[in-house]
Amino acid sequence: MSQSELAQRALRDPEGFWAEQARAVHWFKEPSVVLRRIPLGAGIHWQEWFPDGETNLCFNALDRHVLQGNGNQLALYWDSPLAGNHVSSQTILKRKFTFSELLEEVQAFAAVLKQHGLKQGDRCLIYMPMIPEAMIAMLAVTRLGAIHSVVFGGFAGPELAKRIEDAKPKVIVSCPFGFEPKRTIHYSPMIKQAVEQSHFKPETLVIVSREGIPTIQNDEVDLKPLFNCVVDYHKQVQNAKRTKLFPECARVASSDPSYILYTSGTTGKPKGVLRDTGGYAVALQWSMKHIYGVNSGETFFAASDFGWVVGHSYICYGPLIHGCASIIYEGKPVGTPDPGAFWRIIQDYKVCSMFAAPTALRAIRKEDPSLFHLSKYDTCSLRSIYLAGERCDPSTFHWINEKFVSRDHWWQTETGWPMAAPMTSAGRDAAVGSSGPPVPGYDIQVVDEQGIRLPTLSLGEIVVKTPLPPGTLKSLYENEQGFISSYLDRFPGFYRTGDSGFLDKQGNVHIMSRVDDVINVAGHRLSTGSMEETIGHHPAVAECAVVGVSDSIKGEVPFGFAVLKDGIAWDKSELAAEIKLKVRQEIGAIACLKDLVIVPKLPKTRSGKILRSTLKKIIQDEPYPIPATIEDPHVLEELHKLLRASENGTRVH
Repeated sequence: MSQSELAQRALRDPEGFWAEQARAVHWFKEPSVVLRRIPLGAGIHWQEWFPDGETNLCFNALDRHVLQGNGNQLALYWDSPLAGNHVSSQTILKRKFTFSELLEEVQAFAAVLKQHGLKQGDRCLIYMPMIPEAMIAMLAVTRLGAIHSVVFGGFAGPELAKRIEDAKPKVIVSCPFGFEPKRTIHYSPMIKQAVEQSHFKPETLVIVSREGIPTIQNDEVDLKPLFNCVVDYHKQVQNAKRTKLFPECARVASSDPSYILYTSGTTGKPKGVLRDTGGYAVALQWSMKHIYGVNSGETFFAASDFGWVVGHSYICYGPLIHGCASIIYEGKPVGTPDPGAFWRIIQDYKVCSMFAAPTALRAIRKEDPSLFHLSKYDTCSLRSIYLAGERCDPSTFHWINEKFVSRDHWWQTETGWPMAAPMTSAGRDAAVGSSGPPVPGYDIQVVDEQGIRLPTLSLGEIVVKTPLPPGTLKSLYENEQGFISSYLDRFPGFYRTGDSGFLDKQGNVHIMSRVDDVINVAGHRLSTGSMEETIGHHPAVAECAVVGVSDSIKGEVPFGFAVLKDGIAWDKSELAAEIKLKVRQEIGAIACLKDLVIVPKLPKTRSGKILRSTLKKIIQDEPYPIPATIEDPHVLEELHKLLRASENGTRVH
């Protein structure tokens, strides 16, 4: 069956389609109801999937594989050049777990958490680096029927405080420190600051020491006065293993929440995306086979972090539920030690399918445009690379697609799994520059500001007709009104994605930018994404960004930034003029760039998204808060100095 035929079937009969897919997961109690529509207001409905079914994410990820006789199959690899480099130069620390071994670790930690009062419905905040114990903690929490909130290690104290205040966790699981390529991040000072600032005080702190890594000297931060109990993870897990008094796996309702994951919001209150249990398991199981094309027993590599939705869906739950081995990579695409890091991972673990952000590939391309380092490794096991997190520009897509089958796809923290993607199982490839056709279950449309559906090739706001398929957000944690106002009441009957783009004549979805990044130049609505596409085609450019800035005559005008590839000498003034002319010729005179600045680096979040709104504030010399999720705050200082220097005519651009 073709992808379009599958999509039509899923929209025509969602109950029948998803009831069939639900048979692939384990249920303690089989659901008798597949889909329940929930009224939330005038013309607004949401959905619950398999609401009377009972299941458990952890049981689906581990127990059932062991019970089926696959306990000796490898479930998890840990690979850390960052931690290894701390032990000895150019060392890579590695660990691996079978399904049986990982299950025992999870059972033991679940026993520890239960002993310290964590029960079904309670929250547990996990603040960890990319180590196996982070995944073990996630699985142990869901095993008990509790709710985890993962915040990536190193998150700033004040922002961590907001998440503690919102989620009200009974337990925090953390680690003394994590690593970046050039520094060590100490977590204890951030925890101390966060707990002191939060009105809510967690009861228990579990400390996971980093075994086998030399102690890092740091000013002692005494956390004991802040908690009723401070627990040594390794000691208590070992005690639990000796006694074997493991708690039963909780039977939870399909519609019960499994985790809270915070995403960026425009207000001071964090947006805690709340995920269900049963629908999520069904969606992930289906997507691993039909979108990512992975079989049970094979290895999947998602180059991401547990603090982001990719880490939840496709490092932890998705691969394990499907019976695959997953990889936790504590490293970077470049600099650990070189631009061949991903290719080594593929070779060493026989990766057959992988997920990466376009920004990671652009970083590799900047340092190794000819892919010299790729030739050092045997990557024949890799069947495809999937790209998401930010729009993949055609230039980067063509570059990587010469070596690997590459597929751009599109989804969000809120949806939990892809909305648009070329399905591997249907043999579908997407048009270059698109994210592929809608995934079965998603009725994707493009509308104007009044909510009127637009014809193909027309730029507008992308929405999804409700009900959405299984696995998408349940609500915002303890903020139903915020959930409705953020996603549902602008266009009743539709989920508002916040992205702009268009559908082509073949039905492929083209994501051009966030709605806020569509600029109005003298009455013409222009996508910054199309301008970035043109700039990115230049052979000197590694990556770029375009933002709209205020103009007294035209309202807004586009302003561009470009990062050049390494090892290529260009006259920056001539290059800037050449690119500005190229944009004018290919898009039109109305898209004339006010300026194009050559910069050494663009500010990004840790997930790889370019901070365009912050760039806009810097250009307009407006106050800009340093975003909590920024990867390197020093980039903002450098850009600010560079742009202010232009006022004195000293900038070369």
